[in-house]
Amino acid sequence: MPGATSRRRWPLGLAALTAVLLVAAGAVVAARLVSRPSSGASPGPAAGAATPTASAGTPSPTPASPTPPPGANLTGPLNLLLVGVDTRVTVPGWEPHSDAVLVLHVPAGLDRAYLFSLPRDLVVDIPAFPKSGYPGGRTKLTHAMSFGSRVPGDKAHPSTAQGYELLRTTVSRYTGLRIDAGAVINFGGFDRLVDILGGVDLYVDQRVASIHRRPDGRMRNLSGSTYTGPQMVYEKGDRHLTGWQALDYARQRYTAGGDYTRQRHQQQLIRALARKILDQGLARDPARVDQVAAALGDTLVYAGGGRRLVEFAYALGGLPANGFVLVGLPGDAVGKGGSYRGEQLQPVGRQFLAALRGGTADAFLATHPALRIRT
Repeated sequence: MPGATSRRRWPLGLAALTAVLLVAAGAVVAARLVSRPSSGASPGPAAGAATPTASAGTPSPTPASPTPPPGANLTGPLNLLLVGVDTRVTVPGWEPHSDAVLVLHVPAGLDRAYLFSLPRDLVVDIPAFPKSGYPGGRTKLTHAMSFGSRVPGDKAHPSTAQGYELLRTTVSRYTGLRIDAGAVINFGGFDRLVDILGGVDLYVDQRVASIHRRPDGRMRNLSGSTYTGPQMVYEKGDRHLTGWQALDYARQRYTAGGDYTRQRHQQQLIRALARKILDQGLARDPARVDQVAAALGDTLVYAGGGRRLVEFAYALGGLPANGFVLVGLPGDAVGKGGSYRGEQLQPVGRQFLAALRGGTADAFLATHPALRIRT
């Protein structure tokens, strides 16, 4: 029987993992979580296919716990890649695009975590990917999922898991962080989960008008590429959002600040859901977590690659409820002449990534407080 330390770490770990895996990118259905067994290597700039590895240690069993608890050898640092995809499953052969890309970095010691987003239009080098026949090129990050998902000879059935593989490699090479695990998430079940939890309390930091929804939740009329008719508006202030409202709010990028504002709102939503899970005691009741997962049906799929879900739950168990540090990385548009090509991170954003790799993120944020998202 696990000792007191294991019992203490399990609830917080489950809360953190549930929130991160089920709430990223304004959508909460995990289509795939990929991880690999530990190799003992420390994170660093990845090479080749950026095969995920997890830091390992060998804790000595205590008299109260003769068998090490699950995940005890995951000591950090850990890097999780969280991807929100626009699958448009009703469109035959639609290739998934990474509509949101977030990275959760948990330093050694596993007592805090930094969550940041990469712009979907970030201009990056996407390596060649023989599985899909993609030759490689320099283009927007969002296309990595699409290019990787192509199955030669079968255009009607793109592979989201395969697309994640290419995206993972691309993100790992760009950030210099080895990815230990990841989740691909679609928009299908987010409102359902939020409603199961009784809604979410969120501070709306600016007025947001929805291009997709009417005030009653119904979809607005679509004429060509333009939405028309009455629209839902989220006014600034403390708000209680239902499932469809939370999803709708987190999707809006035609606001002041554009996609960078949407990234901030998505991160805030993750933190709000983590607090909701803790406040309801969901994390202290694994049976209820199983019920929630069952309610989501086949839209929640775990592929551990040698690591069970409970292992990552234990590994993140030391995170307090406020242990998520939200970081906004500013960027600029890039192009040639009057042609828009995409986005690039400003130097301070690239310097933050270097600080993560070097283990000096706290000191860096102390001297660059504007990067921290506080609302």
